[in-house]
Amino acid sequence: MNKTILILSMVALAMTSSLSGSESSHDKHWDYGTNNGPTHWEEFSGTCGKGIHQSPVNIIPGKTLEMNHSYDLSMHDDFTGLAKVIDNGHSIKVTPEHGGHINLHGESFDLLQFHFHGKSEHTIDGRRFDMVAHMVHQNPKTKQLAVVAVFFEEGETNKVLEKIINHVGSSVQLDPQDFVPLETAHYYHYVGSLTTPPCSENVQWYLLKVPQQASKQQIEHFRKFYVDNERPVQELHDRLIETN
Repeated sequence: MNKTILILSMVALAMTSSLSGSESSHDKHWDYGTNNGPTHWEEFSGTCGKGIHQSPVNIIPGKTLEMNHSYDLSMHDDFTGLAKVIDNGHSIKVTPEHGGHINLHGESFDLLQFHFHGKSEHTIDGRRFDMVAHMVHQNPKTKQLAVVAVFFEEGETNKVLEKIINHVGSSVQLDPQDFVPLETAHYYHYVGSLTTPPCSENVQWYLLKVPQQASKQQIEHFRKFYVDNERPVQELHDRLIETN
């Protein structure tokens, strides 16, 4: 009798394990591949497919408007401290323990994190930059997001990027201001969305015009992690691009 119960229990356990494994194998996670890539992101968030103010976009400099100066960007991402560097499965992400902030329209937006794409997601006259960092900020009161895009082009070795490359999976003493261009007075601005699911809209985007430099080796190193983690350009629809 006990032997029969034991056998039945083992069979039941095997069936449960098999079912559990079957279910987990069908769990879907968005990525940049063929099956769960950008053309399928609507399956993870309807906004990715139905939203009409999505990012990234192509910016045509000759079709921009003068900046509404009440939304001028003032950057204060000048903290110095420890930052955690991780490979989150979609990009290399850096989260500072104590971030700086930016000021927009009389409001302060705190730096939450910044992450990298192997090529820039936004394009200027159809051109992609060699790499981009997205500095994600949030208004602590309204929870609205603002992202500052820092473009990189091939050139001299970037000291901050070198630190990040060498500390993936650990923490590093870092100052984001070190890789923000000294020239931050000129940028493009528009209202868009997150460039990954859930593709939430009403995100203030600022794209700095002056790129930073990174060596060929550094760019190639980042692309070993993610060579094509860029969302395709989205339709502009009724939006206008401002420039300063």
